[in-house]
Amino acid sequence: MITPGAVIRETRTLTQADFDLFAALSGDDNPIHVDAAFSARTRFGRTVSHGMLLYSVLWGMVGRHLPVARQRLQTLMFPNPAYADEPLAFTATVTSVEAETVTLAVQAARVADGALVCDGTATFEFEETR
Repeated sequence: MITPGAVIRETRTLTQADFDLFAALSGDDNPIHVDAAFSARTRFGRTVSHGMLLYSVLWGMVGRHLPVARQRLQTLMFPNPAYADEPLAFTATVTSVEAETVTLAVQAARVADGALVCDGTATFEFEETR
């Protein structure tokens, strides 16, 4: 049973290879994500993760725990950069359950300093079992 306050957590370390694969699959090959020389000259100093790569990890995590749920809505912000090879804590917390929908607070944070790199909400509805 899904109840408000239930939490799903995973820790994962994304690599530059993950950034590069996501760029190839999504077509988002912005040099801030894939070009170390370019990124070194930016305020970040190195490549940063695609925001939607972070959410894809969260979405996959939720899908493994709620396999019959279908996403209806998401709102996301990416307040801080996530760098390659740093552990990230991914968390989804049930904030409400109404009829056939569940709303989750979704977050990813750097393990080293707790800085949020993804923060938002996602609403899922449950599909009927066929």
